[in-house]
Amino acid sequence: MIEVTRRTLDNGLRVLHHYDGNTRMTALNILYDVGSKDDMPHRTGFAHLFEHLMFGGSINIPDFDLPLQLTGGENNAWTSNDITNYYTIVPTHNVETAFWLESDRMLGLAFTPQSLEVQRQVVIEEFKQRNLNQPYGDIYQLLRPVTYTTHPYRWPVIGKSIDDIKSATMEEVREFYYAHYAPNNAILCVSGSITAEETFALCEKWFAPIPRRNITPRSLPQEPKQTAPRQISVEREVPLDALVKVYHMYPRKDKRYHAADLLSDVLGTGASSRLYKELVQNRQLFNSIDASISGEIECGIFIINGKLNKGVSIEEGEKAIQSEIEKIQREGVGEREVQKVINRFEAEHLVSNLNYADKAANLAYHELIGRAEDINTEVDKYKVLTSADIQLVAQEILNENNCTTLYYHATNKQ
Repeated sequence: MIEVTRRTLDNGLRVLHHYDGNTRMTALNILYDVGSKDDMPHRTGFAHLFEHLMFGGSINIPDFDLPLQLTGGENNAWTSNDITNYYTIVPTHNVETAFWLESDRMLGLAFTPQSLEVQRQVVIEEFKQRNLNQPYGDIYQLLRPVTYTTHPYRWPVIGKSIDDIKSATMEEVREFYYAHYAPNNAILCVSGSITAEETFALCEKWFAPIPRRNITPRSLPQEPKQTAPRQISVEREVPLDALVKVYHMYPRKDKRYHAADLLSDVLGTGASSRLYKELVQNRQLFNSIDASISGEIECGIFIINGKLNKGVSIEEGEKAIQSEIEKIQREGVGEREVQKVINRFEAEHLVSNLNYADKAANLAYHELIGRAEDINTEVDKYKVLTSADIQLVAQEILNENNCTTLYYHATNKQ
């Protein structure tokens, strides 16, 4: 049982505390309720850009990293379609430095032309490295705008193109910051060998004086139901043909989300999964194949991604995948197979919450989608699922009218 103490400051900042006596460290995890879905259509990649800009200096602290390094601390951040998450880890006896640093960049950034230009170039190089210069790196750059026609999940977290970041102005950057990065749009979770009393006292000292801001109301267009198959076909200089099939699925809070998660494990997680055993080991059609879910808060996607062995046509590979899908839709999944994937999830959930810093991030996320305490009952939502639940989800979402398929043809097959 992960115990949580909570308090909400007058400025709207939600503060969570979890005591962990197994460490002499403390993690401050700040989750901002802003992700790439909040980007402007003509300025995609802004949430990701801010993941970098937040380390470029704040109102009173020109260098975020140096004071942290002097305390023996570390930090990092990540951005998703739904959130931007920052964490700072320090020895507990130096914890006030972390409160000082994190509160100052919540108060306001320096917004210097030099910082914007430096971080702009960092993001552009990351875009090139991940999406343009890496084999198969543009898969989701190709898939998302076809899979989603309306919802802002239609662009990747890093953005649609380099031009969106190249063209960003200082005024646009300021506006985005003050519209989203505020105490009343954030969750702070403190986990480690610090008491709740110390945590709340330091929050009152460093975070309470930050004024609440007018957060831009979120009004996202809903994605219309897909009613016909969609296909993309490209040629690239890669070693093997690839086939990627994505299906619209349920939001994170939907009761069927967990069954879809287990279905992805049954189909394509690990060497004992159905797709791997049948299509890689037995029939040797694919070099590799897996299934996963994207896990967004709103309607995400169910993904099957495979690379075919040389000499195997994409058509043959797709037919084989469809055969395995239809088998589950027709016959369901054995209860022993269901229990296996539930056990795997339970073990992964346990491991993901052993470390004090991981607990801080996970508690903040559960607070965003419900209540932090729900972390303690997450496994129970999987344990009640049956073969019939998984079969029903397979029948509902794994159909071609709900599917976008990417045919990724290799041009150098020799």
